[in-house]
Amino acid sequence: MRTIDEAECVASVLLAILAAHAIGATNVSWAAFAGYMVMRGHVLETVQRGLLRVVGTLAGGLLALTAIPLLAPHWWLAALGIFALGTVTLYKAITAKRAYAWLFVGLTFAMVLYDALHDPAIPLVRFVQTRILETVAGTVACVAVSLLSAVTLRRLWPAERNASTGIAGWSWPALRHAAQGGLALALLVIVSASFDVPALSAGAITVMAVMLVPVAGIGTSGFAPVSWRLFYRLIGGLAGAAFSAGFLFLGAGSAPLLILGTALGVAAGRHIENGDHAYRYAGTQFTLTVLVTLVPDSYAGAVITPGLERLAGTLVGMAMVEPVLLLWHLFAPRSAKIPSERSEPGGV
Repeated sequence: MRTIDEAECVASVLLAILAAHAIGATNVSWAAFAGYMVMRGHVLETVQRGLLRVVGTLAGGLLALTAIPLLAPHWWLAALGIFALGTVTLYKAITAKRAYAWLFVGLTFAMVLYDALHDPAIPLVRFVQTRILETVAGTVACVAVSLLSAVTLRRLWPAERNASTGIAGWSWPALRHAAQGGLALALLVIVSASFDVPALSAGAITVMAVMLVPVAGIGTSGFAPVSWRLFYRLIGGLAGAAFSAGFLFLGAGSAPLLILGTALGVAAGRHIENGDHAYRYAGTQFTLTVLVTLVPDSYAGAVITPGLERLAGTLVGMAMVEPVLLLWHLFAPRSAKIPSERSEPGGV
């Protein structure tokens, strides 16, 4: 079963790369991301996940086009805006039934905002347009592979469909945790207004990604689970960068060798991700670092820089979110440290 899933992911990523080149995408690796992250064992789960990713990206992009021209010229407005939107979308991404769509509303908005802060001359419409096209290309490729597998390999080795997730009612721990993530995103804006902070967009993505902890895992403080996710994100990114550097050195711009490295990296990362151990998240980050490095827009211009920028984004995100979580962990009111009974968490 794990071998089939790994083969589906490899085929999905390679088809996504082909589709992205066919439509003239300006960030082919983003299509490859979608081709990898959308894939699930059951075809209906893959289709649903793909639709949620596309809808979330579209909604986040349209919201960005509307709000960012008003927010970006004033750092304090940008900080307030990303705090509010980050808090809402993180809360829904932790608790809602359609969590994956909510995550991409926040992620897409954040990506556009921080790139606009870094380069005010960026053409927002074109940026949002290409993100949507790349997401659609990767998602369509993934769904096509999943459908083909469903009528061939999965007829012999079917996969169970995971139950829908989400929690019933209100969750104060989830809201508190989401607001801490929103505060970290706002701090990134404030810091970037005074200093030349690298990897703004990648740092924001790191903050949102590592804050995705199930409600039961948050408890009275999210410091420990988020810190572990940051650690695994860093380890996976370092391993992925080292793996990719080897193929870049050997490949020297050779498309066949870089494609081989991509396929091997995807299979290895998915194998780790599917394991029954605590460091599954490192496998995901290994794969995504391989994709951002070995899937350039032009194979002749493949360099290690994107992988290093992703690592820099992890460090920037860590520098923003860890102090916020640590301060709450150390100085929270005594009453806030009393565990509360909640329903089981939803995931993404």
